[in-house]
Amino acid sequence: MKYLVMVLGTQADYESMRGKPSAGAPVWSEQELQAMYAHMSAINDDLSESGELVDANGLAEPARTRFVSAGADGKPVITDGPYGETKELLAGYWVLECESLDRVTEIAARVAQCPGPEGLTDYPVVIRPILEGAGEI
Repeated sequence: MKYLVMVLGTQADYESMRGKPSAGAPVWSEQELQAMYAHMSAINDDLSESGELVDANGLAEPARTRFVSAGADGKPVITDGPYGETKELLAGYWVLECESLDRVTEIAARVAQCPGPEGLTDYPVVIRPILEGAGEI
């Protein structure tokens, strides 16, 4: 079965990686950033080697988000990305083909062990099964 494994973050988290701290988002040192990248790369390498990796990407900061919805008049309403106080949004994801929910949970637990600076907000890693047919709803 395919699963979407998601990591969350806020605009403040992205800014803290660039040296601008805030509550729950301390500044990352270069060593901490490199440790995070190495942790995620090792996971990606292992998933690729096991054949479970379908796709994976980190996403640009929430400030570069655009929301498009239908207005009352039927015309699109376009809103640029959220501001720093916005709740967490998707920061990155994996699409995995795993034999069981237990296996993908094991992978998510490994993702959750990602190193970071002291005081960093601890977001859950979210697992969602991907529906593969219309009858699965």
